[in-house]
Amino acid sequence: MKGIILAGGAGSRLYPLTLVASKQLQPVYDKPMVYYPLTTLLENGVREFCLISTPQDLPRFRQLLGDGASLGVTIEYREQSKPGGIAQAFLIAEPFIGGDPVALILGDNLFYGGDSFLKAFTDYRSGATIFGYPVEDPQRYGVVEFDEQGNALSIEEKPALPRSQFAVPGLYLYDEQVVGITRALRPSPRGELEITDVNREYLRRGTLRVHKLSRGFAWLDAGTSSSLHDASAYVQTIEKRQGIKIGCPEEAAFRRGFLDLEGLRRVVSNLPVCEYRAYLDKVVREAGASRLG
Repeated sequence: MKGIILAGGAGSRLYPLTLVASKQLQPVYDKPMVYYPLTTLLENGVREFCLISTPQDLPRFRQLLGDGASLGVTIEYREQSKPGGIAQAFLIAEPFIGGDPVALILGDNLFYGGDSFLKAFTDYRSGATIFGYPVEDPQRYGVVEFDEQGNALSIEEKPALPRSQFAVPGLYLYDEQVVGITRALRPSPRGELEITDVNREYLRRGTLRVHKLSRGFAWLDAGTSSSLHDASAYVQTIEKRQGIKIGCPEEAAFRRGFLDLEGLRRVVSNLPVCEYRAYLDKVVREAGASRLG
């Protein structure tokens, strides 16, 4: 499965921070925000990436991530000249998608905990797979309604009277038909191609699956100043308490076998002396010791 990271948009909810750098380049505790969605896809086996952003921000993403070779993956870049909705990503990335299934993840969504994503990626065969996450304020999101058997009945975008507490977070799995479905969409009243309309079409065809995420799973949308602060505090708490890093693409690539131990050593040797390098040095040492043992 290929992966699209959508890191565009105006970033108006984070003004004036976004006068300096793209929303997805803002720090979430100790890493750029984009590291977190990149790591999520790496952890679930994605090796081919397309990052979509604005013309002015793409050079910064290229500088940060390069072509992906240091992680044992490939990363290409495409422009979104102006915000046109989440689903617009499929039209922009059409040559990249080709005839393959694709995962789309939003660049300001952070996920942590459990194996729900890994199971969904492993079980995926065709159609569309999205996720349902219980929230206190579902009217802010796309909302899934379920029947008594747990099957999806409807999906509404930011309903005034939500039919459930289950919001749809920003990770979606689709087959190659997503491009044709998106091309047939009409823009919404706000002039955008809505991801909810894509999901509704898969639901109409009977090929939409919805995985409910467990209570122990964390989903953070870091699109506002307050939620960015909350996400940073959450990551700091987990990292300090558990002694691990959330959103570390080098470690994720190593754990998935995209980098061997020597490759990880080379990556770490090129990093400046800092806490991030110290953590990866520890990963290398522990992996080397377990190999010897």
